[in-house]
Amino acid sequence: MKASKVQAWYTSKQRREMFDRALTYVIVTALAVMFVIPLVWTVSSSLKSNPQMYIFPPVWIPNPIQWENYARVLQEIPCALFFKNTLWITILAGAGQVLTAAIVGYGFARFKFPGRRVLFMVLLGTMMIPREVLLVPQFILYNNLKWVDTFKPLVVPYYFGGGPFTIFLMRQFFMSVPTTLDEAAKIDGAGAFRTFWSIILPLSKPVLATASILSFQWHWNDFISPLIYLQSRENFTVSLGLRMFQSVAGIGGVPKDNLLMAASVMALLPILILFVFMQKHFVRGIVMTGIKG
Repeated sequence: MKASKVQAWYTSKQRREMFDRALTYVIVTALAVMFVIPLVWTVSSSLKSNPQMYIFPPVWIPNPIQWENYARVLQEIPCALFFKNTLWITILAGAGQVLTAAIVGYGFARFKFPGRRVLFMVLLGTMMIPREVLLVPQFILYNNLKWVDTFKPLVVPYYFGGGPFTIFLMRQFFMSVPTTLDEAAKIDGAGAFRTFWSIILPLSKPVLATASILSFQWHWNDFISPLIYLQSRENFTVSLGLRMFQSVAGIGGVPKDNLLMAASVMALLPILILFVFMQKHFVRGIVMTGIKG
């Protein structure tokens, strides 16, 4: 009798676990489909003729496939120039952001100084300040420095701390690295910077990869800052190029939304390629960072 009750309880528990697992899969699948549909629609629309864009119900598989849409995009706007500008800004700003954030994060994680916790909380508090609040004073400052319509406002600030979230990410990772490594390096005569550069930084590849991916995505997709500071067409980034293409597409009363979709796919490709190849490092960095006080 007792054995049958145990068996019944075990069977009931097993059923609940199977139900919970199935429910989890259903929810995750539904969310995945919800996020993938807009991407699929964008790719599909980029291969359609313009009349097919407005057919209802929607046509998911274009017939015929308009591969020439991508060639027309390259003819109508200087994509190569916009990609070069964006890549240049992204690499320079990203390098400064990751490197300086690592230095500041290491300082918060390892050095004991008065007001460290208060200063760190103030740093985190700056993440609550809306970006738009700083646009006017920053523009006045950069205009006085004659930096407007140059890449400097989009690059130089990231060499002074790297941003609060990136610093937080780095600090959390360094908190998980054993302090015995620092102590051993100190015994061998290494200073603080030598310890950081030669020992801690090589061990930080997961969090560096995570920060680099997030930084690349942020700078590549940034629209507000280039819109405010860049004025000449030869300095435009990909995001500004899409906006310009959107205005060009409607000239003469002829919409070209299919070309706009093709341009959007071209702008999206570098982010997708980067994430596909760096996904393992990205997930590992997030997991290893954790939340350590």
